[in-house]
Amino acid sequence: MMPRIRMSFAEQAGGRRDPAGAARWMRAGLLALLAMSEPALANHPGDRLGEAMAAKESSFEHARRNPPGLQLRAVDGTEFDLRDLEEKVVVLSFVPAGCGTSCADQQALLARVREAVNDTLMRDLAAFVTVMAHGSPTAAGGGDADRLDLVPREDGAVAELRADWARMSDRGAEGPIAYVLGRGAQEAGLFHGSGFARVNMIRYINGLTNAHPPEPGPLDRIRRFFE
Repeated sequence: MMPRIRMSFAEQAGGRRDPAGAARWMRAGLLALLAMSEPALANHPGDRLGEAMAAKESSFEHARRNPPGLQLRAVDGTEFDLRDLEEKVVVLSFVPAGCGTSCADQQALLARVREAVNDTLMRDLAAFVTVMAHGSPTAAGGGDADRLDLVPREDGAVAELRADWARMSDRGAEGPIAYVLGRGAQEAGLFHGSGFARVNMIRYINGLTNAHPPEPGPLDRIRRFFE
């Protein structure tokens, strides 16, 4: 379904146009067409979605291991549990101390992905979570409903969490990884570094929002009981 585009009376009459509004209209329209033009990708659940994206994007890796849990207490008192977001597609990233340019570049690219997602019907179906060390630079918009920036209380927690999650990768963890988690956090696509095409992450998020959320199996229920 194409998004509803509202135009001012002046725009409809061919009068003075708002350049920023026109650019936003074009971006929303192009993204909507993109979503409709990728039905094969959007309808691929699980491994097939990952295989389809791996064929398009060399920086993408479909995880063969289940994502670990993520629970932490932030310096501002926030008690975070990843399971609270299991009804959404989650884009998770880590910014440990001293990460430098590689993390900054990835965060800038993720901010552009988030901006594009928010111009589509996916905006209510996705959340962006960044776990960062004290003093890490953050992009604007950290207080928005679809974005959560978390600074753990414990020193070194970000590096430990990053290493724990990086075990999902068969490529190693030399650079930052952005994890796109399907609903229920039972599968993940890994986008390495900042060289991936923004549109490919948007396609992958779109595919996950169209997939049916997986039902937890017996082992998942046992694991959650002890968490």
